[in-house]
Order: sequence, then C-alpha cells, then structure tokens
Amino acid sequence: MMENCRMLIFLCYISKLTSDRVNVRLVGGHSRCAGRVEVLHRGQWGTVCDDGWDMADAAVVCRELDCGEPVDAVGAAHFGQGSGPVWLGTVLCFGSESTLVNCRSPGWGTHNCSHSKDAGVICTDRVNVRLVGGHSRCAGRVEVLHRGQWGTVCGVGWDMADAAVVCRELDCGESVDAVGDARFGPGLETIWMSYVMCTGSESTLKKCGSFLQAGQGCGPFGDAGVICSGVRLVGGSRCSGRLEILHNQTWMSVCDAVFDQQDAEVVCRELDCGAPVQVLGAAAFVKGDTQMWTQEIQCRANESQIHLCPTSPSHDNHCSHGNVVGLMCAGQN
Repeated sequence: MMENCRMLIFLCYISKLTSDRVNVRLVGGHSRCAGRVEVLHRGQWGTVCDDGWDMADAAVVCRELDCGEPVDAVGAAHFGQGSGPVWLGTVLCFGSESTLVNCRSPGWGTHNCSHSKDAGVICTDRVNVRLVGGHSRCAGRVEVLHRGQWGTVCGVGWDMADAAVVCRELDCGESVDAVGDARFGPGLETIWMSYVMCTGSESTLKKCGSFLQAGQGCGPFGDAGVICSGVRLVGGSRCSGRLEILHNQTWMSVCDAVFDQQDAEVVCRELDCGAPVQVLGAAAFVKGDTQMWTQEIQCRANESQIHLCPTSPSHDNHCSHGNVVGLMCAGQN
C-alpha cells in the first residue's frame, strides 16, 4: 500500500490544476488578445514560464479569452518581464481544453524559471491584416480582410510609416523595410487598398487614410509588402551592419561571446536577407551607444525568428561596445 502511494505521488508531479478557478489575461501587447500570459491564483496575478510553451497551450488561452485562433506562442519575455510570482511552469495542454485550468503542470509555483522566461500569446482576435509569402508570419505580402474576402494592397505610395502600422497591428516588432514590386509574389485576390497614407501612429491599417480600390491592377508598383522584426542591422545597409535586438521596447547591441553562425542564419532569414556571409566584429561598423544584450542565444538555425531561439545567462560578464557583433548577409544591400 505504501509503495502504491509513493508511485501516485510521483505520477502526480505532472498534476492537473483543479483547486482554484483560474483567471487569465494577456498583458503588454497592442490588444487584449496579445501579450504576456498572466494567471490569477489566490488573489494575485503571476506569469507562466515558457518551458515547453507551444501552440497547443496558446490555443487554450486564446479560446478561454474568446480571442480566436493562436497566431504565435512566444517566450523569453517577448512582451516584457512580469512582476510578482511565476505561477506556472512546463504547462502541458493538448489544445482541446476549454480553460488553462484543465491543462497539466507540475503545480503552482513549481518551476525553475525567472521572469526572463515569461510566456506570451498572440491570438487572431479580429485582426484584419496578414503577411503572406515571407519566411515568417512577420514578413510578406500585405493582405487585408474586407467583406469577408482577403485582398492585397497596392504598393503605390507605400512607405515605412505604413509598414510600422502593420508591424504594430501584428505584434511583430519594428518595421525593417516597406517593399513593393510584388517582392513576395503577386496576390491572386482583389486589390483592396491603394495610396495608403499612415502617419505611423495608427493602431490598425484600416485607420489610415487610403483609397478603396477593389480592382485587379496596380501598374508598375506591384503588391505592397512588409518586413517586421525584433532584430535589425545598423550602420551598413538593410542586410549588413551592427546587430541589434529589440527587447522590452529597447534596441540592444549583441555581445560577440553569445552569438554564433547558427544564430546568424536565423537573423539573415528573419530579415529576408538570404544566407549569412560573415559574422564580423565591432570594427567593421560604427560603434553604437545602446545597452548590451548579454544572454547567450542558442538557435538551432531552423527558427524563423530570433525570439523563438532559446536563451540562457552568459558566463561572460565583461562585454563592451568593443565586443559587439556585426553581420553581413547575402541578400540585397
């Protein structure tokens, strides 16, 4: 009997959370349906660790909040670090649960995580814009939903202010490039918008001034496209320069001790700049005065975005602006 009890205790390490009613919210995004996942337990809000956090877990959160389908399950405090306790770690949902309370976990407060690993979710909500044909959900041909049908945006007059609004609406970081000429391939749908005139501060593309075209041709301008990213290359060209990562709304230079060739492949891919040609030192580009990113980046080279790569604390705490990473990619410069 005692041996059976011990076995039950062991099996319950991954236990079902059944004791409390759980309230869930998303914090730090640009809508109620995107942000850092926080749960209410014993009257206090706390976060969820990104260990094992995936699209099945995100699907449950989106469903519980009536926010449609999951677009992305993010980690590494993508929406900023929370405060208070980290309530849950290694959450295991199958995706069919109606609430996060029905998913499995080691239990309240049982984990080995800090707020640097807070999990986040981006749900579709009623998003009326998407990017198609790029290497990730944050790069591609701009398409808008109108009267239940997806259509494209003509590239005439398309600029970085317009791109900034799209990136913000999709929680995709900053705009890296605004492109035309059907760079991500021509759309087969109706062209819904042309002469888009955003100031850059609008929360959605539909709040920008534009002409509703509802036509099939765009002349020599082609369909508009956007490249958004949480990384950028500074001091050279769009595809070469000093590497900076966006973290908590702040651009940070990256220490060369925490970056390697596999990380470079992900950055070049995310920026739609082809393959990496060379990882360079600080001397190759003008030094910046940004804060330093010192977490070790551990990409496997198959990720579509750098924020999807695992990170861990670096053992090198002596990085300065003389040790920042520069990168040259093979794409258009």
